[in-house]
Amino acid sequence: MSLFILTFGLLILIAAAMAVGVIVQKKSMASSCGGLGSMGIDKICDCDDPCDKRKKRLAKEQSWRENQIL
Repeated sequence: MSLFILTFGLLILIAAAMAVGVIVQKKSMASSCGGLGSMGIDKICDCDDPCDKRKKRLAKEQSWRENQIL
């Protein structure tokens, strides 16, 4: 049981050290491949004319942004 606790503690210590490293560097998290931006896609849905369901969702998100209290 003590080996399990020691291993778990070491795992937590390593995860905490990585988190502190990210915070200290003040860099945003990024994928190793560059994500969709590396392929020239600026958004998830790269359609010229999105479907009606997506249009409704985008309109709703836009209204939320306009009515947001900062």
